[in-house]
Amino acid sequence: MSVNPYATPKAAVTDDGAGSVAEAVRKEHIAHEASVKAVGLLFILGGLLTLIGAGVGLFAPGATAGEDSAVLVFAGLAIGALSIAYLACGWGLRTLKPWARIPAVVLAAIGLLGFPIGTLINAYILWLLLSRKGRMVLSTDYAAIVEATPRIKYRTSVVVWIVLGLLGILLLVAFVAAVAR
Repeated sequence: MSVNPYATPKAAVTDDGAGSVAEAVRKEHIAHEASVKAVGLLFILGGLLTLIGAGVGLFAPGATAGEDSAVLVFAGLAIGALSIAYLACGWGLRTLKPWARIPAVVLAAIGLLGFPIGTLINAYILWLLLSRKGRMVLSTDYAAIVEATPRIKYRTSVVVWIVLGLLGILLLVAFVAAVAR
């Protein structure tokens, strides 16, 4: 029997089933993973804005002058420490680090005090982190699954992009209107 030099090469492919199980688990949890990463981004943005606000409040001319200066300095340092905690938790959630779950739950529980919008947002964050899928997404087992399935990505709906674009335009118009006054 002669060998055809122009034939496509043949390869023996075996599937041990581990890839398909990892892919199934990743596909089942990918939307929850994207939500946890979005909360991480929200924590990072909140931490940055709070840190900037604390810095401006502390270092503004005359901010610490007067008899209440020690209280203001203490409040500024406490807010600065809280913003650093938000930044660290945000980074941990964005990278799906298991250690970030408990501090993020504590920060979200504190955020429940921001009635009414903060209460709703932080209740959702608590549900996201304390649910079965949240525990799975922020586990070391899931980190191995993510490493084994790098080609699986979350695809954001076109409707979400349109809503975000309209919201961004609305915020820009509100900002321009506020500055123009």
